[in-house]
Formats: sequence, C-alpha cells, structure tokens
Amino acid sequence: MHTLSWASILYYHYFTLKALVSVSQFFLRGSVLPVDVKGKTLVGQPADNPHLNSKGLRLLHKFYLVFQAPIQATGEITLCKTGFPEDVYSAVLSRDVHEGQPLLNVNFSNCNGKRKVQYESSEPGDFKVDEDGVVYAARSFPLAMEHAKFLIYAQDKETQEKWQMAVKLSLNPTITDNLMKEPQEIEEIVFPRQSSNHNGYLQRQKRDWVIPPINLPENSRGPFPQELVRIRSDRDKNLSLRYSVTGPGADQPPTGIFIINPISGQLSVTKPLDREQIARFHLRAHAVDINGNQVENPIDIVINVIDMNDNRPEFLHQVWNGTVPEGSKPGTYVMTVTAIDADDPNALNGMLRYRILSQAPVSPSSNMFTINNETGDIITVAAGLDREKVQQYTLIIQATDMEGNPTYGLSNTATAVITVTDVNDNPPEFTAMTFYGEVPENRVDVIVANLTVTDKDQPHTSAWNAVYKITGGDSTGHFTIQTDPNSNDGLVTVAKPIDFETNRMFLLTVAAENQVPLAKGIQHPPQSTATVSVTVIDVNENPHFNPNPKLVRHEEGLRAGTMLTTFTAQDPDRYMQQNIRYTKLSDPANWLKIDPVNGQITTIAVLDRESPNVKNNMYNATFLASDNGIPPMSGTGTLQIYLLDINDNAPQVLPQEAETCETPDPNSINITALDYDIDPNAGPFAFDLPLSPASIKRNWTITRLNGDFAQLNLKIKFLEAGIYEVPIIITDSGNPPKSNTSVLRVKVCQCDSNGDCTDVDRIVGAGLGTGAIIAILLCIIILLILVLMFVVWMKRRDKERQAKQLLIDPEDDVRDNILKYDEEGGGEEDQDYDLSQLQQPDTVEPDAIKPVGIRRLDERPIHAEPQYPVRSAAPHPGDIGDFINEGLKAADNDPTAPPYDSLLVFDYEGSGSTAGSLSSLNSSSSGGEQDYDYLNDWGPRFKKLADMYGGGDD
Repeated sequence: MHTLSWASILYYHYFTLKALVSVSQFFLRGSVLPVDVKGKTLVGQPADNPHLNSKGLRLLHKFYLVFQAPIQATGEITLCKTGFPEDVYSAVLSRDVHEGQPLLNVNFSNCNGKRKVQYESSEPGDFKVDEDGVVYAARSFPLAMEHAKFLIYAQDKETQEKWQMAVKLSLNPTITDNLMKEPQEIEEIVFPRQSSNHNGYLQRQKRDWVIPPINLPENSRGPFPQELVRIRSDRDKNLSLRYSVTGPGADQPPTGIFIINPISGQLSVTKPLDREQIARFHLRAHAVDINGNQVENPIDIVINVIDMNDNRPEFLHQVWNGTVPEGSKPGTYVMTVTAIDADDPNALNGMLRYRILSQAPVSPSSNMFTINNETGDIITVAAGLDREKVQQYTLIIQATDMEGNPTYGLSNTATAVITVTDVNDNPPEFTAMTFYGEVPENRVDVIVANLTVTDKDQPHTSAWNAVYKITGGDSTGHFTIQTDPNSNDGLVTVAKPIDFETNRMFLLTVAAENQVPLAKGIQHPPQSTATVSVTVIDVNENPHFNPNPKLVRHEEGLRAGTMLTTFTAQDPDRYMQQNIRYTKLSDPANWLKIDPVNGQITTIAVLDRESPNVKNNMYNATFLASDNGIPPMSGTGTLQIYLLDINDNAPQVLPQEAETCETPDPNSINITALDYDIDPNAGPFAFDLPLSPASIKRNWTITRLNGDFAQLNLKIKFLEAGIYEVPIIITDSGNPPKSNTSVLRVKVCQCDSNGDCTDVDRIVGAGLGTGAIIAILLCIIILLILVLMFVVWMKRRDKERQAKQLLIDPEDDVRDNILKYDEEGGGEEDQDYDLSQLQQPDTVEPDAIKPVGIRRLDERPIHAEPQYPVRSAAPHPGDIGDFINEGLKAADNDPTAPPYDSLLVFDYEGSGSTAGSLSSLNSSSSGGEQDYDYLNDWGPRFKKLADMYGGGDD
C-alpha cells in the first residue's frame, strides 16, 4: 500500500468535511444532523425536522463511507486478510429506531478486489445490509434497554465462502437522561393560513396541512387531565375565538376522554387509554367566534395510542394433545401450539417466542423434542422413542412476548401431552415350543389346544392381534386356528371329522404373526413357529348300511314269505369285536320283516303298487342296525322297493252319474274309464253294452270316440223321465286284458230348448244327494223341537209363579214375621227382657187399653215409650225386594230395637222350673248296660258311633 503525507491527509480531510456539510445541508434543509465519527462507529439520530427522510440518511452515510475509505488506507504496508477486520461491531442509538435509519457500516476486506460479496443479516425482519455494507433498520421499533445482538454474514457469490461478525446495539444513556430531565414542550398546532389577494378577498389555499399524528402511550398514570397539544388560530389576535373538538372520544361515545379549553385551545386527555380497546382516535378541531361563526376550516387530529406491554400471551388451550409414532426419526413433526397476545402484533409487545421449559420423563434423553420459537411447531430432535418404555411425554411450553426477552417480556405457560403411538416393532412369540391336545374321533368344532403368545405392542391393536396359520402336518385340512379376540390365544379347532382307524395322531406346525407387517428396520423375524401334537381317541362308532338307501325292483303281488334282499350294515370299529343286530324301524304297510342276525328281508303280506303307501311306484322301509359296544351305537338304513305294475285292477266308468233329456236330441253323455293300473295295463279301453237285460240295448247305444272316451245316447225317440241304471262293459289293454261291468246312473228329465233339465228334483242331479237332503230335514226337525220345549218351559214357569201367589196367605207369610207359639211361664229370671217384640205387630194390644193392675208379672213394666213406625204384617209375595227394604228402613228408625250384636230373646218360660236338673243324671252308671248294636242298622254314618259304644271292654 502507498503512504500518504500529512499534508495530503489534512487536505483530504478538509474536502471530506466540506462535502459532508454540503450534503447534510442539502438533505436536512437547514437542520443539523449530529454525527460522531469514531472509527467504525456512527452515532446518529435524525433531528426533529420532519422533512428528513430515511433515504437521505442512508445516502449521507454512503458519502461518509466513500470519503472515509482513503483515510483507512493510511499507515504502513500490512498483509491483506480477506474478511471482516473486526469480530464485533457496536452502535449506540436512541430508544426509537425508525425504518430505513442507518445504524453502522461493516467493512469487508476484499484483497484482490474481484470478489462479489453478498451481505445478509441473522435478523432480516429487523435489520438489513446494503451491498455497500450499510446496516439499516428494516422497520420502526423501540430499542430495549439491554444490548441487542445480531450477526452479519458475508458470502462469496461464486465460491460460496462465508464470513460472519457480530453487531451490538446499545441505548444512548445521554439521550435518555436528557429526555427525562428536559421538560417536554407542549406542541402547538396552528390552523393553516388563508392568504388574500391584492383586492382583499380570501383565496383558497392549494392544499391543507397534514398534521402529524399525536402518539400517546396507553396506561399512563397521569396526572390527569394531561395536556397534549395546543390548538391555535392566527386570528386569535384580532378576534375572540372559541375552540372545540368533535369525534369519538370527545363528543361521541366514548365521550369525555379528550377535552379542550375553549379559550386557550389546550387539548388534554382525562384518563388512561387502552390500545386494546381503541388504538386510534380521529378528532376534528374547530375554531369559531363568539357568535358561533366558523373562522377556520376544521383540522383533523389523529391520536395514536402507543402500545405498552400490558398483556401476557394466552395459549388457545391450556393442555395440548399430540401423538408421535414410536421409533420416529429426528425432525418428525408432532404438533403445533399457539398463543395469542392482545398487544400490538407489529410491535415487540405482541411478538411471541416459544420455548420448552421441561420434559417429563427425561428418558431416554432430556431433549427429545424441540419447538420452533416463532411458529410453535414441536418436532422430534432425538431418536429413541419407544412406546414399550415411555408411553407419554409431558412438556411445559412457555410463550414470551418482546420476542422472548426474559427481562422485559411477559410469559405464560401451557402443557403439551405427547402420546407415543404404537407401531408393530414386536412380533408375537409363542410361550412354548410344543403344545399338546387330544380329540375324540368323528367330532367337529372341538377345541383341541390353546396356543399362547406374548406381544409387547399395545393390546387390541393391529400390531398386537395375532394371526395363526398351519404351515405343515395337515394336508387334508382337518384343523383350523381361530384367534380369541380377548386373550389373543390361538384356538386349534377340528374342522373335519377324524377317523381313528385312519389317523391316530397329527403333528402340526403352526406360525403366528401380526395383522400388519413389522415396521421397517426391525431386526426380529416377522413370525414365530411352534409344534402342536394332537392325539385322536378311539370311540364306538355307528354301524352304517352300504349302500344307503338300497334300491330293489319287484313286481307287485308277491306272496307273503318271499325273500326280497339282504340288507346289512358294517361296523367301522375294526379294533373292537362287536356284534350287529337288525330291527325294523319303519314299515308303513307292514309288508316286511328282517332277520335280526343276517339282515334278510322277507315279505309278510302281498305287495300292492296301488297302495296309498306307495309313492311314484316306490315303497320305503327303514331298518336299524345296533352294536353291543359301550355305549351301544346304532345306524339306520332305508330300503327302497320299486314295484312293477301288473294288470290287477279292472277299469270303471267315469262319471258314475249323468243326466240326459227324454229325447235323443239335443245332447248325449260323454263317458271315460278309470283304471288304477298304469300303461300298458290301462288304456286304450273298449266300451260295450251287455246283452241282458234286453232293454239296455233297446233304449241305449254307445259309441267309442277314442281310446279313452265313449258317448252314450238314447236309441229310442222318447224315454220317460226317471233314473235309469245303465251297465257298461269296459275292457283295458292289459295282457291278459281285464274287463269290468260298471253301472252308470242316468237321470232322464224334461228339457228346455237349451237342453237343460226343468224338473223340480234336479237338485239331486246337480250334486245334492239323498243323504244330504235327509240331514237337512233332521236339522230342521231338531230346531223345531228345541223351540217347542222352550215355549213349554216358559209357560210352566209362569204357572208355578201364579200358584205360589195363590197359596200363600198374607197372614201366614212367615217372612220377617215373629210367630207366637205359647207361653209356659217360670224358668229363668228373664223379667228384664221385653217380650213384646216376639209378638206380631198387628196382634199387640196398646198399653193404653189394658187396665192398670191386670198386666202379667212376666211382662215388662209400663212406662212411656217412644213411638216408632209400625212394620207391615206381610208384604205381597211377588215383591220381596220392596218388603225387605221397608223392613230395613223401619228397623233403622225404631229407637227401641236392639242392636245387631245384642242378645235377642226368642222365647220366655218364666221363673223357676218344676223339672229336675239334668245334671243329676249319671250316664256312667247306666252306660255299660246299654246295648248300642242297633246303631249298626242305621247306616254307615252311625258305624263309627256304634264302634265307640258297642265295642265291648276294649
């Protein structure tokens, strides 16, 4: 490097400072920008001039860097090193950082001058770097009190070589102290001026002023009212003006937040503001004279409520649930937690950062998960998730505003519960290498053995459920294996009957695997194998007929005692010595018998194909074969006898009754034949009339229509009406043929023009026979007899009722009357009872008629008695109900009548008795001499009494 002289350096500095002043004056328009050049540090803050913009600052700083470069080149010759000359750069700033504000310049040493370097910030949302190395703010934000630190990267575009350095930002304490010490001057807002022309008339200005917004922090502690700005008009020197503000927060809801002094125009706030409720107030200021006339155009005043960090982050859920498969690789997404902050999301107060405070349990590592500090995404960061060891993790997540600043940020926590889901990483394993079972032969759906396995995966999932299959030893498919859904055991079941005589033992090879394949990367074999030994137990089996059913053919008509066939059964138990006996189980017509030892079947009656027990020429009989095993077993067999037809049935005329007119015209009788035999022993038939009696052929003629039908007609011109029996000879086609003479009952009647009978008794010919008519007549006669009997019974009942009414005298009617028999006097002392109630009411003499002193001693004394209604002597016999009701009413109204539970006196015998006491009789002294044998003659009811008294000493 070349060395410059001191004169050159001073000359260069002169022009550098001059250029800086010129440029600053150009951009600042008369304002002063405090700049402190200290090597690599630029201390700067835009002045209060509102016309200064961020582009001017950045351009001014570039001018400074350009003129600074030669100064850094002074000194002695040194070795060039590519990269940042310093590891840490620092900048001192004021609290408020504005968007586009240059902060500092980073120098990158490019020795050969050919490298194309690209700069990048570790916090691109807050800071950016120009291609010249100027670091500026990407947005406006308040700088925190602590040192902010971020990194700057420089990367070669061609070689991709990368360098980095650190930047530290600190708050300027001098500016902070000055701001706190110096009292804030109240800003004054002046209404825009309205200029006038040379004629004295007002001219409309080209445009109104744009009043900058007033920034007012929320939650201010006062004192209130707190002055904000002063609104003033230039006309207040000449006029007495009144100021007012309108809009939400002033005269509109919420009212009273902002007030204005109408005289001085001082705008004040009356209480603390809350940005979360209203972030901006739009007011309009007015100036009027004392008469209310507007003297100035209203101006708009915007008040921005500056956000303060007064709200903690709040998670949407206090507990978050997520899942992650076991064995997941690092970087696997698990879940996302989200928190919200009511503060301004564009400011640090609402910028959240997430982090994990704790993890429980800490196995196999204390950092199994990590969280994206901005998005809240939780991912795995370490391997080793094993559900069989740890099934659930609990994370405490913290959300902090102020971009996670632990000193000034507010925090809140939530819980994230992460469940480790199961994957098939453990195959089923048999608990034993060999399983044993046994099964009786010929049994199906029998569980032979239980195969047990163990699986460490989550129970009752597809990774735990076992599937069993037989891989060897059962080529015929006698066994199946089903899985018990509860225990996961394999149930070896018999699917087909097993014959002990064929297979005495099975050795099965079985395998068990899961419903889903094993997860990738698992080193275990996918299935486990075992052996099942099944022993077959011999049991007594049923004898079976072979063939079953057995078919034999014979002609019908075989005589009794004919041997038809031998029907025997075989015993499948070859290793058991047993005897078989035969019995008949079913023989509907009782035609057969079977020999119990050899099974020969012999007829005991004639076989008839036309029997109703024969269906389609087939007769079925069932036989039983039983052995003498323990327990005894039996089997059935069916013998089918196909009976061949022979010509053993003669044909008969059909129908057996018909009708025709007295004259040959206009109709005739069509007949056919009925033969129970089948072809060739049936039709065609031959029809003919017999020779005797001669009147048959004289009156009738028969004509054959075909092999099965013939026609019968009158041969004479007129035949008197009546019923005639016409014999007809019918011969079948059997070999030899069989003929029969059948009688056809023909009713000859008078006919109308249509050939229909007009006789009264045609009912018989229409199908109503003599028996039916007789039955109808009998029913009618029985019905008439029943009606007659009912009428007689009713009349007899009326006569008996009338006779009872005539025989009963009202005086002799004993119903509800007291009959007076006699009075003997004496007896017990019953003088206290009133005996007058035992007398008939109509015969009692009134006490007033009897003279005093004539009353009997056994009568009750005379005293005043209350009157009571007199009961009727005797009601009419036909009205018993009214009589009872009247008597009941009279008894209820009688005050002298005794109650129902009192002692009733029915008779009175007087005081004393001339008869002796019965207690003086001594039955024991004379009982032994009494003969009680006569009690036996009185019947069975007195037999017990006769035995008691006539039995002697015993």
